Amino acid sequence: MGRVFRLDGRVALVTGAAYGIGAATTRVFAEAGADLVLGWYAGDPHDVGPVSRAVQERGRRVVAVEGDVARAEAAERMVAAAVGELGRIDVVVANAAIARDVPSAELDDERFRQLLEIDLLGVFRCFRAALPHMAAAEWGRLLATSSIAGAVQGWARHAHYAAAKAGIVGLVRALALEGGPHGITANAVAPGVIVTPQSLDPVNSLGPEGLEEFAARVPVGRNGTPEDVAHAFLYLASEEAAFVTGQTIVIDGGVTLSLT
Repeated sequence: MGRVFRLDGRVALVTGAAYGIGAATTRVFAEAGADLVLGWYAGDPHDVGPVSRAVQERGRRVVAVEGDVARAEAAERMVAAAVGELGRIDVVVANAAIARDVPSAELDDERFRQLLEIDLLGVFRCFRAALPHMAAAEWGRLLATSSIAGAVQGWARHAHYAAAKAGIVGLVRALALEGGPHGITANAVAPGVIVTPQSLDPVNSLGPEGLEEFAARVPVGRNGTPEDVAHAFLYLASEEAAFVTGQTIVIDGGVTLSLT
């Protein structure tokens, strides 16, 4: 049997590519043979440069495109860069997201809407821009980062985040039905607690102490790594996953299986 889960000749757009799950997915895809468009946001305190160099070191082409997926123009520009500079768009990993800790009684419409613009509508904008190109090629993979918070369980003081991540579950189901006749699959992953700069944030997420406490509850005995999620994305992006669509795969070390 030949090597499986390869992306040779494919072009993938990964948003939120400067750090965490996005950066790991970029590296894993490059190792599998893909050329990359890196969507990143200048307002984040993370440099996309090292990720770009990692792709180049693996012998793949790379284009970094700055933009805020809360704006349709940015998502369209990222897809246009893939088609214009790398010749095609085969895979979208809509991963860019933010988390904000706000008690629901204090969560005004503006802050709720701002998060949805990134975490849910930002996903759809990237998919929407890529769909015509994928349909013309009769092949495509629409992939998104959901979360166990929203897809499987709740998260206190993060109602807008949980709503957005639950929305992704419905989004990929609908797009799976629309895209299937055109060779396009749509799937999501729902990570548990993954050690990233976002989860290490003690203001809006768990922080270092919270991460340590949470790891004790995980059946496999640890929190996740970005690579745990990246390899799931690689499978879903590959030819071998052609019969998997409309699904949200939970990657949480088994933590949501327990009642305690």
